[in-house]
Amino acid sequence: MLLQRYFLAQAYNNAWCNHRLLRACRQLSADDLQARRTSFFPSIIHTLNHILTVDWLYVSALEGDPVGPEIFDPQIPFPALADLEREQRAVDRRLIDHCRQLDADMLALEVGIPRSDREQVERTDRLLMHLFQHQIHHRGQVHAMLSGTSVAPPQLDEFFPADPGEVALRKPDFAELGFSETQIWG
Repeated sequence: MLLQRYFLAQAYNNAWCNHRLLRACRQLSADDLQARRTSFFPSIIHTLNHILTVDWLYVSALEGDPVGPEIFDPQIPFPALADLEREQRAVDRRLIDHCRQLDADMLALEVGIPRSDREQVERTDRLLMHLFQHQIHHRGQVHAMLSGTSVAPPQLDEFFPADPGEVALRKPDFAELGFSETQIWG
């Protein structure tokens, strides 16, 4: 598999996992979303907002128009899940669109990420690996926090198995997202 195809598949998987996790979170009340829980961030809504704001930081840098650390003020820009979900879906699409354009030269380009005390410079490929790992890490925290609610956490540990039965299982999600196997795998 070409590295460009790998990053594109990661971007689609990222959006699919966010979709599944946010759909589960939709079943929670506002009080459940904001309830204090054990994790790095103290609530489900806080963690979901952190995922979003870090996506904004890195995706804007990848696009060449970095937003900088002010993106973290406020820490919870979207206390309402519907608003957060809309914004998460939009940045997920931006990330997919960016990964669709990647080639070997672009993956080697250095990207500047403004920090409060400096500019962090990373190669595009390394930045993308970090971004996907960040997403996985914090979605796992939300997944664990959901275990303490009445809502069953969704399965997030699949990566597009080719088995026809598995393809059929994700077909409804893909229809909601407007994705196809061909878009992902060519």
